[in-house]
Amino acid sequence: MNPALSVIFFTTLSGAGYGLLAWTGMAVLLGRLPNAAAAIAIAIGLALASVGLLSSTFHLGKPLRAWRAFSQWRTSWLSREGVMAVLTYLPGVAMIALALSGNGGNGGTAAAWPAAALVLLALLTVACTAMIYASLKPIPAWGHRLVMPVYLLFAAQSGLALALAMGGTMGGSGSATSDPRAIVAVAALGLLLAAAKWRYWHDIDRGTPAADSGSAVGLPGREIGVFERPHTEANYITREMGFVLARRHATRLRRIAVMLFAGLPLLLAVAALAWPAARAPAAIVIALAVLLGAFVERWLFFAEARHAVMAYY
Repeated sequence: MNPALSVIFFTTLSGAGYGLLAWTGMAVLLGRLPNAAAAIAIAIGLALASVGLLSSTFHLGKPLRAWRAFSQWRTSWLSREGVMAVLTYLPGVAMIALALSGNGGNGGTAAAWPAAALVLLALLTVACTAMIYASLKPIPAWGHRLVMPVYLLFAAQSGLALALAMGGTMGGSGSATSDPRAIVAVAALGLLLAAAKWRYWHDIDRGTPAADSGSAVGLPGREIGVFERPHTEANYITREMGFVLARRHATRLRRIAVMLFAGLPLLLAVAALAWPAARAPAAIVIALAVLLGAFVERWLFFAEARHAVMAYY
């Protein structure tokens, strides 16, 4: 399919934002985040989620009607995602207010319920985003069992990488991100993601197409020769569904993505553990590498997907 940059920015930024919100909520529940750091982290997480959601509307034919998507929550994963995204603001704003009043960090009882709700709603929003694509049966590559785990893993890694970078830029004092185990966790999540993506790519490369030219015209099992195309000019279907990425380019981009979200964080984690003075700059570089790697992987996620409708063409 034709990769839309607005949707790629949406899935990358919103995933990182919700991941940061989930980690922040967990840190507050464990009493490992002071009030000021909690308020800043939640504000940044909500801002990233908001920017991501707004960017997704640019891919709509009529962005001003995006609000109508909320009405179909009973049957549409897109609508459910919107509802979960809006609900996430409630505990997020409540936690910011509590943090500013001095009761929102370090495991305060007043922040326990909002923090738990923030973690749950952030993860549910990412899961709904994944299901938007995993539920589309005409695109076999998106129906793979690893689509949702990969979305959740990217949210977890990018969110933790952002928290780690924030700890570095703020000096890390009193923050869970100053713990060297956090940088190891980012690298470990990258390796887990690399294994999941390798399996996903292995399966889609060897998967059989959902439809061929024979089944497309109601004659399954027969070889059909097309002597005339359905139309003489490109249309919406051929532009959006007919995008083809050369195998050599896909292989190169896969390696770049894995190096960014797995290889580089691992190397920098080793360096940061060996030289503690390098942890702050390493954390910033890791966050940038993870986000860029997620962007490349998300572009591939769309570019390598083949819609069954192209069997008619």
